[in-house]
Amino acid sequence: MTSKELTQSLKWRYAVKQFDNTKVLDKPTLDTLISSLQLSPSSFGLQPWKFIIISKQDLLAQLKSHSWDQPQITDCSHLVVFASQSEFDKQAIEDWVKTLSQERSKTLEELQFYKDMMHGFLEHKSPADFLSWSQHQAYLALGVLLTSAAALGVDSCPLEGIDPKAYDDVLGLKNSGFQTTVACALGYRSEQDPYQQEPKVRYHQDKLIIHHH
Repeated sequence: MTSKELTQSLKWRYAVKQFDNTKVLDKPTLDTLISSLQLSPSSFGLQPWKFIIISKQDLLAQLKSHSWDQPQITDCSHLVVFASQSEFDKQAIEDWVKTLSQERSKTLEELQFYKDMMHGFLEHKSPADFLSWSQHQAYLALGVLLTSAAALGVDSCPLEGIDPKAYDDVLGLKNSGFQTTVACALGYRSEQDPYQQEPKVRYHQDKLIIHHH
């Protein structure tokens, strides 16, 4: 993809209000978007999240009732729910260090400093501060998904107008160590969605970008 093509894809993207419920993502496209989630950046590489991919209509119908009845929930092809790690988990750091050791052929001793640094940063956070950190990571992944979808010509709509606790109940996340943060509907825009005709409006770069040369 060229720089011009990427810019055009981002200009084409908007938060779809009405999906065409007859159009479904094919498996290669869905798999690529799932890979984009897997490859998303996170602090320390810890990946404190779960991505729940939903296309089951009865489950989507339940979630719609906890989403201000937004039609995107049931009209989209797939709904992605971003669940954030809700509390510090020492074992998660141990598992990540072991994975790094195996994949990068490094000894656990060589990674001890990195392990200690992660512990030092995270274990003394209050529960609220830890959750805030974890939720910020989820939004990094959301940004990657939105950009990847646009690059593939897939429409999307990020959804914060949901009841996270109710989502946790429906999805069985209670006592799992993870809780719902945000959701994103994926699919293809309906020709009836009037918002696709609206020009994309953003401030000029001079108002937003500060250069230090």
